[in-house]
Amino acid sequence: MADDSSTPNTRPALGNLAMLWRFARRYPGRIAGALIALIVSSAATLAIPNGFRLVIDKGFMGGGDIGRWFEYLLMIVVVLALASALRFYFVSWLGERVVADIRCATQANLLRQAPRFFEENRPSEIASRMTADTAIVEQVVGSTVSVALRNMVTAIGGLVYLFALAPKLAGLLLLGIPIVLLVLIGLARKVRALSRASQDRLADIGSAATEVLGAMKIVQAFGQEEREAARFRAAVERGFATARQRIRLRAMMTAVAFALIFGAITGVMWLGAIDVAAGRLSGGSIAAFVLTGGLVAGAFGSLSESWGDLLRGAGAASRLGELMTALPDISPPARTHMLPAMERGARLTFDQVRFHYPTRPDQAALNGIDLDINPGETVAVVGPSGAGKSTLFQLALRFYDPDAGTVRLNDVALPDLDPAQLRAMMAMVPQDSVIFAASARDNLRYGRWDASDAQIWDAARAANADAFLRDLPQGLDSFLGEGGARLSGGQRQRIAIARALLRDAPILLLDEATSALDAESERLVQDALARLMQGRTTIVIAHRLATVRAADRIIVLDEGRIVEQGDHATLIARDGLYARLARLQFQDGVGD
Repeated sequence: MADDSSTPNTRPALGNLAMLWRFARRYPGRIAGALIALIVSSAATLAIPNGFRLVIDKGFMGGGDIGRWFEYLLMIVVVLALASALRFYFVSWLGERVVADIRCATQANLLRQAPRFFEENRPSEIASRMTADTAIVEQVVGSTVSVALRNMVTAIGGLVYLFALAPKLAGLLLLGIPIVLLVLIGLARKVRALSRASQDRLADIGSAATEVLGAMKIVQAFGQEEREAARFRAAVERGFATARQRIRLRAMMTAVAFALIFGAITGVMWLGAIDVAAGRLSGGSIAAFVLTGGLVAGAFGSLSESWGDLLRGAGAASRLGELMTALPDISPPARTHMLPAMERGARLTFDQVRFHYPTRPDQAALNGIDLDINPGETVAVVGPSGAGKSTLFQLALRFYDPDAGTVRLNDVALPDLDPAQLRAMMAMVPQDSVIFAASARDNLRYGRWDASDAQIWDAARAANADAFLRDLPQGLDSFLGEGGARLSGGQRQRIAIARALLRDAPILLLDEATSALDAESERLVQDALARLMQGRTTIVIAHRLATVRAADRIIVLDEGRIVEQGDHATLIARDGLYARLARLQFQDGVGD
């Protein structure tokens, strides 16, 4: 998705707008209404010069009922007002609707992506694309396209009327149009590249703001306010510099367009004045020609501005299209297998598994892992930081596929399963608890949306979370804040545990599930987890070795390899890595 803004896009300048048409054509009635209103408003606009011609030739010069021709003009104005209002309503509705559909389609595709995608593409930049770029798309669909079409109809209709009034003058005027178009097309290519670059700089600004605001406590704790302000200011200035180049070029386009068009019209009007003086044209006809020529010139001049907006919209559509069409690395197979049932829990097998993270291709996270976890077994995974413990969970949930070897669930290779079916078999408590900006109820039932309040409270009690939940102002309806800002670290962890309890899956994945709890809360939660583990396959990652003594088996990882396994007593007796880690912790008073 990353791109080099300095590299010209080889696709047709406006080709990316085809994506917008695919969404807009879902609403043919609105499009038809907008087109009809657009044609009527353009026709009414062009009828105004003819109305003035009639007022001058029939009213002033012809000695007729002048009021009749002014009534005709007023009627045209009323039609123009109504048609313009309808056009604005239909195109604005289309703009809002298309943007809403694009946002939903983009989000739906993003939710299908594997974690690898978000390692290579910053979520803050993605968020910027879904806000800033969609705002530009809304402007294009809800305004620019309509204005461009209106100006095009006005220009073409005006030229036809000019030929009807004075063919010679209209022909001379028409000769200048190809020159104008050639100049504008040349300038437009440069505008297009700058429009894309401008959007990239805008995304950088949004990304920088999101990152800093999300880490405000760290920024302030380390006194980095000035540095972050300077970094953001630099991003803003880079965006302004790119926008300034784009604005300068578009201003040049507008100046060239208006100078060429109105210069040509001035010359033609000069010749027209000579014809009026010679009696070859009536005063009303030359007045109508001047007014229509002005409308045609204005239409062509506005088309140059609309062209720049369309190019900017094409750049935004291209960036959104990249998000919308990205193919997920992890997807359901063409033919899924059914999981065979197990009496207790489920069986999870790692067979000669090797894996490198995409961002660390030179360092193996797992290197030849052989591990068979039996149904109902509780396996603890310990080892130094970076040993590969959490990677086991990433592969078990099929967030990634191994580079070599196979992971199996109930003897079925994970790529043969629908990822949704696989993940429905698992409940996870991550090390960093994720709390959504929603109510306590919605956070607790996230893994089982149809859970009743009674089931939610049962899970909360089992996780020792019911006391502080009842103390919240609105109980389960209380809003927990962005990232659970209204809760302590231990409270967030207990909500994550209650969420996993409520899911009631045959496999439990506990990644430092009690790391943020005090001693009393940890004891209560460990009791709850002990009851929950019965009849389930459980994998526990822990740095605090006191929490894994009761595991059926302890796996010791180091540098992506299994270096020891056995129960607590056996590993202590071997006096290997596990025994050294245990001595360090227990001598320091960490767990006892």
